Amino acid sequence: MKENFLRLERWTSQIALLIACAMMMVAACLGMLQIITRFVLEMPIDWTEVLTRFSLIWMVFMAVPIAFRQGAMVSVDVLYRWSPPRMRRFLEWVVCLAAAALMCVIVWWGWDYALRGRVQTMAGLESISMFWAYLAMPVGGIFSLISIFANLLDPQRLELETAI
Repeated sequence: MKENFLRLERWTSQIALLIACAMMMVAACLGMLQIITRFVLEMPIDWTEVLTRFSLIWMVFMAVPIAFRQGAMVSVDVLYRWSPPRMRRFLEWVVCLAAAALMCVIVWWGWDYALRGRVQTMAGLESISMFWAYLAMPVGGIFSLISIFANLLDPQRLELETAI
């Protein structure tokens, strides 16, 4: 059971990371295009700014699960380092439950917000619904929940000193 859940988490984290990287690439390319058309050609393209913002939103919400999985999102390092092993496990549970509660709120209200935004269109892209931008919140929240519980089952504490 534990191995299957961790396999699911690895799969969802890989998907989330792939989407986050793709969205970062899209944002960088569109930002460069916006700079070239606005300042070099002096003929700005309106839709590039909207799509850059859209891709940045998706990038952030898809990168958050990776941070949760590495134990780098909600950090209580000093208290964790000074605590005995039983207290450390208690802290892991507290952090897990608090982060999971926050993600449940984000999933719930994010889905509600996405549904309400489906009648709204993106400025500059009247054919695309805001539903797709707001959908990043519940999707990222669900991926984050999987990563949060995977980190509780198989803790990974990526220390700042070793991350570089």
